[in-house]
Amino acid sequence: MTQLLQGVADDMAAYRTLLDLLERQFYAAIRHQQEELGQLAAEIGALVDTMETRRAARVELATRLTGANPSMTQVFALLRPEARTRLEADWQALERMVLAAKDAGKRNGELLAEQYTIMQRVLHGDNQTYEPA
Repeated sequence: MTQLLQGVADDMAAYRTLLDLLERQFYAAIRHQQEELGQLAAEIGALVDTMETRRAARVELATRLTGANPSMTQVFALLRPEARTRLEADWQALERMVLAAKDAGKRNGELLAEQYTIMQRVLHGDNQTYEPA
């Protein structure tokens, strides 16, 4: 249980870092800072890999604690009221950070895709242009 609780706390810290990195990525994209974008992509990738490892460990720990098809609700039920309340609050905060990171990642991806599309039009012309016969 201690490992599971520590993993949630570690993920909360990691998501704060991830949200900061995604914000920096957005502004680097706006400013067309390619080198910065590359560095941020590497940092984001490494952080996401670490969080995925922790998520898999959390599922394994929850399975050991509650059996097959674990849920956090089942894990919450194993705790004393004070600890349960704290973990539930931390879990809700973590879920909000996950959603915020997904939104920021989507925003950044859309910006980068739009920039790529514009650059392709500039370099190769717009093959969708209507040409009268």
